[in-house]
Amino acid sequence: MTPFYSLRQSAFLAVAAAITALGLAASSAVFSAGPAVPLDTFPVKKVNDVAALQNGAKVFVNHCLGCHSISQVRYNKLRDLGLTEEQIKGNLIPTQAKFGDPILTTMPIKDSKDWFGKVPPDLSLTARSRSSGSGSGGDWIYTYMRGYYLDPARPSGWNNTVYPAVGMPHVLWELQGNNRAEFKKVGAQGQETDEFIRFVNEKPGTLSVADYDNLVADLTAFLVWVAEPVAQTRKQIGVWVLLFLALFFVFAWRLNAAFWRDIK
Repeated sequence: MTPFYSLRQSAFLAVAAAITALGLAASSAVFSAGPAVPLDTFPVKKVNDVAALQNGAKVFVNHCLGCHSISQVRYNKLRDLGLTEEQIKGNLIPTQAKFGDPILTTMPIKDSKDWFGKVPPDLSLTARSRSSGSGSGGDWIYTYMRGYYLDPARPSGWNNTVYPAVGMPHVLWELQGNNRAEFKKVGAQGQETDEFIRFVNEKPGTLSVADYDNLVADLTAFLVWVAEPVAQTRKQIGVWVLLFLALFFVFAWRLNAAFWRDIK
């Protein structure tokens, strides 16, 4: 495993929260009216990639855990990702939490209410709740984390093509850089809407576009795993069950034929 990034300092969290509070207060609905974009396809093969899941856990702890919990998973469950107890305790538990505790945000609930106006959502089931006819929950997260762009009209200075009028600032902006979005007007006069065209990078981040997309894919894979940690085991057991039933059917079919053979 590569070394884990150092945890964000509490001062950065306080500044980000203060900026975001205005954005959340201005958004009265979960989704605000705005331009919609088709979801990109998340590379689902990463859900079976142990290295990708480990890196996704690292990214979540260092960039997301400051505000968001994944309370449906305990720290000791991360051993299923191939991590040892020592690695988890040394790199993925940023507080005095115990090895068997749920993975909870380091932000006190009272402070989150004061800063944001409400508690930031638990992300345990995001990959499942965001599934729709237009794509999977993994597709939504993958596109969302790559859909931020500069918007001076927003309190945080950021907007998102997937989640217009988003309240959360772009926590990975140093890695991705600053993008500007270009839109065009479509529809009949008086009923025009904005249609997203493309992003224009105004300031490169510390990662290349390909490396950033790969990092987001790892984070998405981890959140997909979090939503149902036993999914892969369930699928593997399902295959063996189907094979057993197929074999049992052959024996049952021949046994039935032998049983009724001498009966007219």
